Amino acid sequence: MPTDLTYLAADTDLHPLWQAIHDRLCAGTPPETLTTARVTDMNHAGVAQLRTWLDTTTRRRRRISAVAATGDTITVPVRDLLTALDLTPGQLITIVELAINAPIIDRSAKARTNAAHREQLWQHAADQLPRLPQLVTRMRTAGLGEDDTDIRTTIAALATVMKQLPLTPPAPLAKLAHDTVGDPHYFDLDRLAGRRLVAAIAEHTGQAVPARPDLVRALLAESGIVADRLSATVLLFNVNTTGDGPIDRRLRDSRTPVALTLLDLLQEPPILGAQVLTVVENPSVLEVAYLNGSAQPLACTSGQLRAVDHTLFRLAVHHGVHLRYAGDIDHAGQHIATIVADTYGAELIAMDADTAQQAQQRPPAVALTLATQADTAATYQEHDVVLHRILS
Repeated sequence: MPTDLTYLAADTDLHPLWQAIHDRLCAGTPPETLTTARVTDMNHAGVAQLRTWLDTTTRRRRRISAVAATGDTITVPVRDLLTALDLTPGQLITIVELAINAPIIDRSAKARTNAAHREQLWQHAADQLPRLPQLVTRMRTAGLGEDDTDIRTTIAALATVMKQLPLTPPAPLAKLAHDTVGDPHYFDLDRLAGRRLVAAIAEHTGQAVPARPDLVRALLAESGIVADRLSATVLLFNVNTTGDGPIDRRLRDSRTPVALTLLDLLQEPPILGAQVLTVVENPSVLEVAYLNGSAQPLACTSGQLRAVDHTLFRLAVHHGVHLRYAGDIDHAGQHIATIVADTYGAELIAMDADTAQQAQQRPPAVALTLATQADTAATYQEHDVVLHRILS
């Protein structure tokens, strides 16, 4: 390798120039068509060296330099520099790769290749899911950060499922996922693939994609897909029922809180009698009510609303039950309470400013020093003031 190329590459004063040229070449500019380069932060020694090579006697006499400067940016005529140094475009590549210690990689060519691969991918999606153009469009828009293999797996899984609908006999969602991709959790509804399955079935059946978890499960059930109906439960205590079904009898006969699954409420829904049903956020409230011998009708949804909780609320509204709801007095609790009140017309209790103020005036007997300001700002249902207002 000629010594002069190594010397040029090792000149630290010229490093900003080689970096700028390296960037241009990686952006896809062929070296033989590179006419100028804009360089920032080049020191005076580097600028002086370039002007020594490029400024002719006529330019010096007229005080017009070939290396124009604007603020901290200079414009270097690359083609003239190659001529002055008797270098070829190929040698320019050698210099900048040595100076930057990185090969020239044409990012534009790579981008074009990636774009072509992606176009093939989405054409494959359209071919495999011909009846789901809206879903394919959403996947194309949102799937740019996904690995192609993951997207192809989802496409294949959805195509396999759609060909089987409606499932006869019905099958659990986990069983369907296992038989389709070998992973029973693949279509879990809190996963992207699960949400895409819901969107696919909604588009396939001409329905809007539901937002509430109970409506999501109802949509899947219409196609013979049974989402988890057993793990989540709602607690009921002292609830008045008038029917003669097994769930009615279980609620009437039990002296302790009863845990009902979504399957219980869907397959053998109890007939709720006229009553004021107070629904709370935390199971500890029902525990306190039980320990104190309360006869008040109570239910517990255990925090964020799930399908089983929505089903209970719908059942209560259907039977004309007067609903009351109480949650923790914090951001999450208020959010849940708003949904319950707006959706099911529940009366909100023990969550007003007066309750919070009275609770704050009677703090717990032991205040840990580790409690944060955010913790102390919340008022939880276990507070005596809140419990009294719920259970009185």
